[in-house]
Amino acid sequence: MRITQGTFSFLPDLTDAQISKQLEYCLDKGWAIGIEYTDDPHPRNTFWEMYGNPMFDIKDAAGVLMEINACRKTFPQQYIRVTAFDSTHGTESVVMSFIVNRPANEPGFRLIRSEEPGRTIRYSIESYAVQAKPEGARY
Repeated sequence: MRITQGTFSFLPDLTDAQISKQLEYCLDKGWAIGIEYTDDPHPRNTFWEMYGNPMFDIKDAAGVLMEINACRKTFPQQYIRVTAFDSTHGTESVVMSFIVNRPANEPGFRLIRSEEPGRTIRYSIESYAVQAKPEGARY
Protein backbone atom coordinates (compact mmCIF):
# COMPACT_ATOMS: atom_id res chain seq x y z
CA MET A 1 0.00 0.00 0.00
CA ARG A 2 1.45 3.35 -0.99
CA ILE A 3 1.12 6.06 1.67
CA THR A 4 -0.39 9.24 0.23
CA GLN A 5 0.46 12.26 2.37
CA GLY A 6 1.40 15.75 1.34
CA THR A 7 1.84 17.39 -2.02
CA PHE A 8 2.56 15.11 -5.01
CA SER A 9 1.68 11.95 -3.04
CA PHE A 10 -0.51 10.53 -5.81
CA LEU A 11 2.28 10.92 -8.37
CA PRO A 12 5.21 8.54 -8.87
CA ASP A 13 8.22 9.21 -6.66
CA LEU A 14 9.98 12.46 -7.54
CA THR A 15 13.47 12.32 -9.04
CA ASP A 16 16.25 14.39 -7.47
CA ALA A 17 15.95 16.87 -10.36
CA GLN A 18 12.21 17.27 -9.67
CA ILE A 19 12.87 17.62 -5.94
CA SER A 20 15.44 20.35 -6.70
CA LYS A 21 12.86 22.27 -8.75
CA GLN A 22 10.39 22.13 -5.86
CA LEU A 23 13.09 23.24 -3.43
CA GLU A 24 13.97 26.17 -5.71
CA TYR A 25 10.29 27.16 -5.76
CA CYS A 26 10.16 27.10 -1.94
CA LEU A 27 13.40 29.03 -1.56
CA ASP A 28 12.27 31.63 -4.12
CA LYS A 29 9.19 32.19 -1.93
CA GLY A 30 11.45 32.71 1.11
CA TRP A 31 10.20 29.63 2.93
CA ALA A 32 12.37 27.75 5.42
CA ILE A 33 13.02 24.10 4.58
CA GLY A 34 12.91 21.24 7.07
CA ILE A 35 13.66 17.54 6.67
CA GLU A 36 11.76 15.02 8.80
CA TYR A 37 11.66 11.22 9.05
CA THR A 38 9.50 8.57 10.72
CA ASP A 39 8.73 4.87 10.78
CA ASP A 40 5.08 5.58 11.72
CA PRO A 41 3.37 7.35 8.81
CA HIS A 42 -0.09 7.35 10.40
CA PRO A 43 -2.02 10.36 9.02
CA ARG A 44 -2.50 11.77 12.53
CA ASN A 45 1.20 11.44 13.37
CA THR A 46 2.11 15.04 12.60
CA PHE A 47 5.22 15.00 14.79
CA TRP A 48 7.92 13.37 12.69
CA GLU A 49 11.56 13.46 13.86
CA MET A 50 13.60 16.44 12.61
CA TYR A 51 16.76 15.68 10.68
CA GLY A 52 19.03 18.54 11.67
CA ASN A 53 17.76 22.07 12.17
CA PRO A 54 15.32 23.85 9.86
CA MET A 55 17.19 25.65 7.08
CA PHE A 56 16.02 29.26 7.50
CA ASP A 57 18.78 31.06 5.66
CA ILE A 58 19.90 28.59 3.00
CA LYS A 59 19.45 29.92 -0.54
CA ASP A 60 20.70 27.00 -2.64
CA ALA A 61 18.56 23.95 -3.46
CA ALA A 62 21.72 21.85 -3.90
CA GLY A 63 22.54 22.34 -0.20
CA VAL A 64 19.09 21.13 0.82
CA LEU A 65 19.35 18.16 -1.55
CA MET A 66 22.69 17.28 0.04
CA GLU A 67 20.94 17.15 3.44
CA ILE A 68 18.10 15.05 1.99
CA ASN A 69 20.63 12.55 0.62
CA ALA A 70 22.43 12.42 3.98
CA CYS A 71 19.09 11.68 5.66
CA ARG A 72 18.35 8.98 3.06
CA LYS A 73 21.74 7.40 3.79
CA THR A 74 21.12 7.50 7.56
CA PHE A 75 17.49 6.29 7.41
CA PRO A 76 17.14 4.32 4.15
CA GLN A 77 14.08 2.32 5.26
CA GLN A 78 12.04 5.16 6.74
CA TYR A 79 9.69 7.78 5.38
CA ILE A 80 11.42 11.11 4.78
CA ARG A 81 9.57 14.29 3.95
CA VAL A 82 10.50 17.84 3.13
CA THR A 83 8.48 20.64 4.72
CA ALA A 84 8.41 24.29 3.69
CA PHE A 85 7.57 26.79 6.44
CA ASP A 86 6.26 30.26 5.67
CA SER A 87 7.16 32.56 8.58
CA THR A 88 5.18 35.50 7.16
CA HIS A 89 3.06 37.21 9.81
CA GLY A 90 -0.45 35.81 9.54
CA THR A 91 0.66 32.53 7.94
CA GLU A 92 3.39 31.09 10.19
CA SER A 93 2.69 27.56 9.08
CA VAL A 94 3.88 24.68 6.93
CA VAL A 95 2.69 25.55 3.43
CA MET A 96 4.09 22.56 1.52
CA SER A 97 5.31 19.08 2.37
CA PHE A 98 6.16 16.06 0.26
CA ILE A 99 7.67 12.62 0.76
CA VAL A 100 11.15 12.11 -0.73
CA ASN A 101 11.92 8.60 0.59
CA ARG A 102 9.89 5.48 1.35
CA PRO A 103 10.74 2.06 2.79
CA ALA A 104 11.03 -0.77 0.27
CA ASN A 105 7.91 -2.41 1.72
CA GLU A 106 4.90 -0.36 2.82
CA PRO A 107 2.62 -2.74 4.77
CA GLY A 108 -0.38 -0.40 4.97
CA PHE A 109 -3.12 0.06 7.57
CA ARG A 110 -5.96 -1.93 9.06
CA LEU A 111 -9.42 -0.63 9.91
CA ILE A 112 -10.46 -1.03 13.54
CA ARG A 113 -14.15 -1.02 14.40
CA SER A 114 -15.27 -0.44 17.99
CA GLU A 115 -18.78 -0.27 19.39
CA GLU A 116 -19.55 2.55 21.77
CA PRO A 117 -22.55 3.22 24.03
CA GLY A 118 -25.79 4.19 22.32
CA ARG A 119 -25.26 2.00 19.24
CA THR A 120 -22.41 4.24 18.14
CA ILE A 121 -19.74 2.65 16.00
CA ARG A 122 -16.33 4.28 15.75
CA TYR A 123 -13.66 3.53 13.19
CA SER A 124 -9.95 4.14 13.40
CA ILE A 125 -6.88 2.98 11.52
CA GLU A 126 -3.65 1.41 12.71
CA SER A 127 -0.46 0.78 10.80
CA TYR A 128 0.47 -2.86 10.35
CA ALA A 129 4.10 -1.83 10.85
CA VAL A 130 3.34 -0.25 14.25
CA GLN A 131 1.37 -3.30 15.32
CA ALA A 132 4.10 -5.76 14.29
CA LYS A 133 7.31 -4.20 15.63
CA PRO A 134 8.53 -1.60 18.15
CA GLU A 135 9.69 1.89 17.19
CA GLY A 136 12.99 1.86 15.34
CA ALA A 137 12.57 -1.74 14.11
CA ARG A 138 9.56 -1.40 11.85
CA TYR A 139 11.23 -1.43 8.43
